[in-house]
Amino acid sequence: RRHQFLLPLYSKILKKMKTINSINFKDKKALVRVDFNVPLDENFKVTDATRIEAAKPTIIKILEDGGSVILMTHLGRPKGVDEKFSLKHIIDKVSEIIGVQVKFASDCIGEPAKTAASALENGEILLLENVRFHKEEEAGDVDFAKQLASLGDAYVNDAFGTAHRAHASTTIIAQFFPGAKCFGYLMGKEIEALNTVLNSDRKPVTAIIGGAKVSSKIDVMMNIMEKVDNIIIGGGMAYTFVKAQGGKIGDSIVEDDKMDVALDIIKLAKKTNTRLHFPIDVVAADAFSEEAKTQVCPINEIPDGWMGLDSGPKSNVGFSFVVADSKTILWNGPVGVFEMDKFAKGTIELGNAIADATEEGAFSLVGGGDSVAAVKKFGFEDKVSYVSTGGGAMLEMLEGKTLPGIQAILD
Repeated sequence: RRHQFLLPLYSKILKKMKTINSINFKDKKALVRVDFNVPLDENFKVTDATRIEAAKPTIIKILEDGGSVILMTHLGRPKGVDEKFSLKHIIDKVSEIIGVQVKFASDCIGEPAKTAASALENGEILLLENVRFHKEEEAGDVDFAKQLASLGDAYVNDAFGTAHRAHASTTIIAQFFPGAKCFGYLMGKEIEALNTVLNSDRKPVTAIIGGAKVSSKIDVMMNIMEKVDNIIIGGGMAYTFVKAQGGKIGDSIVEDDKMDVALDIIKLAKKTNTRLHFPIDVVAADAFSEEAKTQVCPINEIPDGWMGLDSGPKSNVGFSFVVADSKTILWNGPVGVFEMDKFAKGTIELGNAIADATEEGAFSLVGGGDSVAAVKKFGFEDKVSYVSTGGGAMLEMLEGKTLPGIQAILD
């Protein structure tokens, strides 16, 4: 039942999706929830501005309509007011990227916010202080959301990365804008990209599911089974499947309590005619270290004292053939410990195969924190069709859930 739910879910969202193009923002103050939870170095300089750049089209659209923009976001996980999580650190970077000097309010509610918002003129941008300085944000407090809502005339949610959280500024606030709420361009693109993968008529559709644990991807695999032709299972989670089928995995990472689930996934794949592809061989190491000794061995014959840390050469060739034959590709999770150069080859070869398939006309979507990090590290960002900005949000959509931040706009 769960996997049959996906098609109506995405059809409904796309049909009802009210995008930013449906509102003219002339003389309006638009409250825009963005995800500017960006990394900062020890000098509080932004080290990766991808999320700020991703929100730029939405902000520019509002300004070009003749409106003004009030930006809301969180940064980090502060417990109350904390100087190191202040959004004043990102003002210069946001101003530089948007091309407009951004004003700043020292709080997101109360007099500082009210005064700054009321003085805002068309064409100007105001950045409110970190919404998570108030515990009411994560609690989804209605009164707090109402105070935020009082600052603007329209609400735009462009924060896909936080759309799976029912927080005040991502979800609860939408009820105060019944006729003036919409998705920003980024949110719309995220939903459309996921729809392209999960309801694609461009076959074969291949999902690459990697990462350390089966437990974090069970619902994803169960849910997409009838929507895809191939699932490549790589990374640490592969060893649970191998051990469940009687293989010897040495000291590799394993979830012994999930072996029954792994066997259930294999059974469901047979039932739905979905081809599961596992690594044939692995690069095994005698320690979790860049200095470890390594050997290539069959994945089901890893010696005691050794652990699989990357897919092996035969696996890489096999995965590349599957990807080359695909017309639609979802990549969620690396196939090795790519953070260490010694165990990055499998992930790099997979990235090359996806880049080549994309160049030949396939649609490729990359999502999930580790996959996105790998794509950026190895220079594949511009060689795939779309890189999702939301890890947890994308996973929950792949599981077939309607996210609170999306539902709030549809209601």
